[in-house]
Amino acid sequence: MGWAIAVHGGAGDIPLSLPPEKRLPREAGLRRCLDVGIAALKAHNHPLDVVELVVRELENNPHFNAGKGSVLTTSGTVEMEACIMDGKTMKCGAVSGVSTVVNAISLARLVMDKTPHIYLAFDGAEAFAREQGLETVEMSHFITPENIERLKQAQEADRVQLDYTQPIQKEVPKDAALADGDSQIGTVGCVAVDNEGNLATATSTGGIVNKMVGRIGDTPIIGAGTYANHLCAVSATGRGEAIIRGTIARDVAAVMEFKGLSLKEAAAYVIDQVPRGNAGLVAVSSTGEVAMPFNTTGMFRACATEDGYSEIAIWDSPTK
Repeated sequence: MGWAIAVHGGAGDIPLSLPPEKRLPREAGLRRCLDVGIAALKAHNHPLDVVELVVRELENNPHFNAGKGSVLTTSGTVEMEACIMDGKTMKCGAVSGVSTVVNAISLARLVMDKTPHIYLAFDGAEAFAREQGLETVEMSHFITPENIERLKQAQEADRVQLDYTQPIQKEVPKDAALADGDSQIGTVGCVAVDNEGNLATATSTGGIVNKMVGRIGDTPIIGAGTYANHLCAVSATGRGEAIIRGTIARDVAAVMEFKGLSLKEAAAYVIDQVPRGNAGLVAVSSTGEVAMPFNTTGMFRACATEDGYSEIAIWDSPTK
């Protein structure tokens, strides 16, 4: 048994031709967040604190679809979601429809720690954030030029757009922005286990491009995008509707418990049940095992274990 950590920055149709100027900042972001998490685990911080810390870092990175880089609704607004869960106690907190809170994951943590509830949304979540003194800003803080362009593309194609989905060329000039196939950013998550087998998970997202106002994805739904118990901690990414239907985060734990499979076997089995091109996840077990399966073209991901193994990867071949 030893500590382990895994991080994801979104799964989807990530083209192999993704240019360095779009790939390298995300790899650097994953590497930085992995280092932050490793240092926290080595300092014997509780995994719950570790995953919150790492996801805050990811939320502050505009290259990912959470916090600063959140994608836009059909009305051009931001509606962020986040969830955090402790494996041993199964305490959890979740928020949706957040538009002014700098770090939605910390608001989810406060819902867990400071209220009798699990899930707060929209005006109630915003009011609670102000009551608790969390840092808030104008919504414009989260709206980047890149995401305005992504929304325009999605509206021209008349569709909602999964993170990293390659833009549809609907009478759009070949030199249009993002025509290289990078649709910019992805959901973020972190799972961790310490030397005592304590487990925790955290997930945060801006949703999907051009989503309807008020749409709820898998991220804040316990058992769908986020789940932890005494066996494992899971954070999912991909198309929320498919992940909700498959309850994939809970299913990983259930398959381990009821089929007796290892974490890697359980995670691979669950992802295989989801229609292809829709989902990925990162997970750790109480014994320090790590799994990062996906059935999309790629998934921005990273992991490290106490025995010295580390990996940062997008497609099937990891980059050390």
